[in-house]
Amino acid sequence: MARRGAALEVAVLGLLHDAPMHGYELRKQLNVLLGWGRVLSYGTLYPCLKALGAAGYIVADESAAPEGRSRRTRIVYRLTAEGKEHFAQSLEESGPSAWDDESFGVRFAFFARTDRASRVRILEGRRSRLEERLDTVRRSAQRGRERADAYTAELQRHGLESVEREISWLTDLIDRERSGGITNDDEK
Repeated sequence: MARRGAALEVAVLGLLHDAPMHGYELRKQLNVLLGWGRVLSYGTLYPCLKALGAAGYIVADESAAPEGRSRRTRIVYRLTAEGKEHFAQSLEESGPSAWDDESFGVRFAFFARTDRASRVRILEGRRSRLEERLDTVRRSAQRGRERADAYTAELQRHGLESVEREISWLTDLIDRERSGGITNDDEK
């Protein structure tokens, strides 16, 4: 699952796992899932849907538009049994591609469907990746400190603090997973 767009495929399969959806609704849900900083275009979504259909993971059913709406039919996408199996297998993958910035958030959104051992491996891998990145950025910032203007230094400080916060958050999650997992009571 290391290829580009794999995170989008997991997100689409995960959302369709919950309920069949038409393209417009799927795009709205994906934009919520992928976060405020990313807006998914139809030019990205529909090729993904086409590829998932060609692989046999989803099917497209035409349905009549709801009463009072246009006469056009809507295409509703739903997961196949193969799609459900592929989605489950994708969530269990816990190697380096699961730790990347692009796919980590999507995988994390579906952690409730992932076994605890896989969750811990993914969280530990992500933390390790960020610790390496943090070390590299700190060394780089120290070397360039005398050449950086105040705004560049602030941007570097912001980046370092963001990564440090994520590492702390991951450490907390790992500890909670090891002691029994995260429950809905943890959210209160």
